[in-house]
Amino acid sequence: MPKLVPISHRVLARKLRRAGFVEIRTSRHPVYYSSEKDLTVPIPSHPGDVPKGTLRTIIREMGFSVEDFNNL
Repeated sequence: MPKLVPISHRVLARKLRRAGFVEIRTSRHPVYYSSEKDLTVPIPSHPGDVPKGTLRTIIREMGFSVEDFNNL
């Protein structure tokens, strides 16, 4: 089973863009949208890494496995 590695909000945003999401709102917490999946994902933009539980929830909502997400 692949390990979920901690990442910053900037790396998470980059991975979302690679997965086909576009930024629809820039604010304190940017929001990304995928028209394919009709899914809206807000991401935290706090200093440091995204909490593992939050990251795991985002990956699950995207419909990706941890391994697929790590390979983005």
